[in-house]
Amino acid sequence: MQASARRRYTYAEYLALEASTEERHEFFEGHILAMAGGTFAHAKLKTNLTIVVGVALKGKRCQPYDCDQRIRVPATTLATYPDLSVVCGPRVPDEEDRHAAVNPTALFEVMSPSTSAYDRGQKFENYRRLPTLRHFVAVESDRVHIDVFTLNAQGRWELQDHGPGEIVELPHIEVRFAVDELYEGWEPDPVLAPGA
Repeated sequence: MQASARRRYTYAEYLALEASTEERHEFFEGHILAMAGGTFAHAKLKTNLTIVVGVALKGKRCQPYDCDQRIRVPATTLATYPDLSVVCGPRVPDEEDRHAAVNPTALFEVMSPSTSAYDRGQKFENYRRLPTLRHFVAVESDRVHIDVFTLNAQGRWELQDHGPGEIVELPHIEVRFAVDELYEGWEPDPVLAPGA
């Protein structure tokens, strides 16, 4: 992600930018960041994720929203577009931004090597400030690997990692799926030689 400028912007200025462009941006502490474009591996996993979770939620109380749904963390000012969000019950809009939800139960991010540290670090730190969040799912795009962070009854986040042949269970949204099903048809992006 690239900072669009050094000066600080208001949230209203951010919303005006989002309304005027096809590109998506993240907002955090007055900074507007252009979100990086995806690769074939990222796009395939994001599509599979939407299908797999969407089918698992059919007829249930929770609803999936793809990467067009903006999520806002009012406690930290973060506004961003997770690859998939799940909201249980009515979607609650942000007070300043009727297009941003503030009550996801689960958030999913497909990670590339360049975004993994940020997504698992600062972004997840912000996500944890959402009172309704119970699952954060990190899907690797360069290998078959999924990390599931779940908020336990004691208010602590527990990590379970999953690889080929394993099952991911997300009890707070009543979803269960095979890692292999999510990675069906996926191929890692080729590693380019320097200067290629």
